[in-house]
Amino acid sequence: MSEQSQRTDKHNDHGAANAPVGSGDPVSASKLGPDERERNWERLGSETFDVVIIGGGVVGAGAALDAVTRGLSVALIEARDIASGTSSRSSKLFHGGLRYLEMFEFGLVKEALAERELMLTKICPHLAKPVSFLYPLSKPVIERPYVAAGLIMYDTMGGARSVPRHKHLTRAGALRMVPAMKKDALVGGIRYYDGQVDDARHTLAVARTAAAYGAVVRTSTQVVEFVKEADRITGVKVRDVENGKETTVKGRVVINATGVWTDELQRLSGGRGRFKVRASKGVHLVVPRDKIPSESGIILKTEKSVLFVIPWKSHWIVGTTDTDWNLDLAHPAATKADIDYILDHVNTVLATPLTHADIEGVYAGLRPLLAGESEQSSKLSREHAVARVAPGLVAIAGGKYTTYRVMGADAVEAAAEDLPGRVNPSCTQDIPLIGADGYTALVNQADRLASEHGVHPYRVRHLLDRYGSRIHELFELAAQHPGEDGAPSPLLQPIAGAPEYLLAEALYAVTHEGALHLEDVLARRTRISIETSHRGTESAQQVAELIAPVLGWDAATTKEEIDGYIARVAAERKSQTEPDDESADEVRLQAPEIRDLLVSPVA
Repeated sequence: MSEQSQRTDKHNDHGAANAPVGSGDPVSASKLGPDERERNWERLGSETFDVVIIGGGVVGAGAALDAVTRGLSVALIEARDIASGTSSRSSKLFHGGLRYLEMFEFGLVKEALAERELMLTKICPHLAKPVSFLYPLSKPVIERPYVAAGLIMYDTMGGARSVPRHKHLTRAGALRMVPAMKKDALVGGIRYYDGQVDDARHTLAVARTAAAYGAVVRTSTQVVEFVKEADRITGVKVRDVENGKETTVKGRVVINATGVWTDELQRLSGGRGRFKVRASKGVHLVVPRDKIPSESGIILKTEKSVLFVIPWKSHWIVGTTDTDWNLDLAHPAATKADIDYILDHVNTVLATPLTHADIEGVYAGLRPLLAGESEQSSKLSREHAVARVAPGLVAIAGGKYTTYRVMGADAVEAAAEDLPGRVNPSCTQDIPLIGADGYTALVNQADRLASEHGVHPYRVRHLLDRYGSRIHELFELAAQHPGEDGAPSPLLQPIAGAPEYLLAEALYAVTHEGALHLEDVLARRTRISIETSHRGTESAQQVAELIAPVLGWDAATTKEEIDGYIARVAAERKSQTEPDDESADEVRLQAPEIRDLLVSPVA
């Protein structure tokens, strides 16, 4: 039997091991509940994997899916939570990057547009949706042909396949579309389309799809040491952050996909990297939808970068900033200066200015940019780099969220040099994420589903855009907790303080989606932490008490989770009143760390 056949057989065995006993459905292996977590710990310590991937962001998850669907055995390890870093704090767009045309990065734009098309049509149509933007023109005559030339190129390179082509508007037409704008802020406009996604849920879907095909996916699992034989990396020593247990994970090749932690992890391996990663902080504000009357998003050029006003359900996301960050990588803090910068720039075009009182949520994320090309972070390349930094160790960094699938494939290609035998080509361009299969038909059946389960049709459509065809698992979970006298399940009631979400979603987060802490549910499985003015504090107790039995929490642990979350929100609020990064970072770090990570270069 060939090496490749052995790997493929091993992969098939993994899929069977991860599926429920007697199940003939390999996709059922995507469940990431407490039982699967225990089983995966045993697998980490007892098997030798073709590929061990460190980092549960979108690139790490994408690499795991790419590798496992090539027939390789895969372990994906994350110290915190899936998408707990950059991949839950982006602008939430699948976009070509219109501004990169001005930097002559045509290859990056074309690649990103191709990926955007795949996401909208094949890979995750339940999660990715078209979104329109108005580009307001402020200068008569000269600006329109210049911007139009860029948008013609954008459309020609692949931007107008499943979305409409750009459209020119007069000032009156632009104001009808975006009545929120000042009349003197534009002389006309051009409307174009990009794609939008809930980044945290998408990253989770990628990771769960990798699990469905046989990958071991485990969070709260921190790499504390690299294992070597002579000069070769042969695995990693990991620690379960929740209970302190340690084990060694053997791997034929290790991929470092830790984003802004790339350099720290490289130092832990004892080697020198082939490139440096520079963290750039991006801050976004969330405001209610009625604060900006508009039928479309808005894109504005600033002196440093671009500013987006992005429709987000019953809210707007406004951002972003682009500044160097050299402090705590796990909890980047937004400052009053960051918030004022965004408000000042967006208010130059709004007839009714936004104020601090209008802000529901604030979040800050770090872009992992390749360093060394420019002193200005906004001009650093968003193209990615892959390097075999040592025998058995590959690193990947840079890039942008939209091109995660290409990055994952490139990382596995580089890792293949350390694997015996032939490795199959990447096929993720043809692999829909869990929930995509049957999604369109279910949208057409939304009224029937609503009637069957006693919920409003708009609620079903909302759930379909978050879970796709996995909505059936959500309803099955609710059915296990029936209401009294034939009433609908209490799990189909809204979460306290967060009417857009159901209690079933919070429970599903821990039974199927790997959430281990209250913060995981409120900040990533749902987006309650940024979509409500209380930022989740009014939901914390109800959600914590709901998930406590599944996670084995006693009363003291439940209280600790609630208190810890409330302290996190308080620290974030206070940090957002501080004038600079240093003081904001100091305040933010006063909140307790909910995961017991060791103090190390990758903690």
